[in-house]
Amino acid sequence: KTTPVPKRLKEARLSKGISQKTLGIQAGIDEFSASARINHYERGRHTPDYQTASRIARVLGIPTAYFYTEDDILSDIICLYGTLRKTDKKLLLKELGHFAQKRR
Repeated sequence: KTTPVPKRLKEARLSKGISQKTLGIQAGIDEFSASARINHYERGRHTPDYQTASRIARVLGIPTAYFYTEDDILSDIICLYGTLRKTDKKLLLKELGHFAQKRR
């Protein structure tokens, strides 16, 4: 099975409205290879290591976990989760726990 990284990376970059080159440079990739490296990641020719994926995620303003989930709904949840403050994250976790217990 293929990794979800290429699809997620391209979706996030396009939603942010930045070029492959800009993303690569802002993520710390050498400016002369930035565009090609991001292009290879988006096409699935290469997969960024975790540190590179984390830097790319930071530039895009999303949690790194977004790149690795195969589930489209979970990817949306991860992005929304990334926008919350710590206290709201704790509240959300508590509410999800209550919801899950009701479903058992």
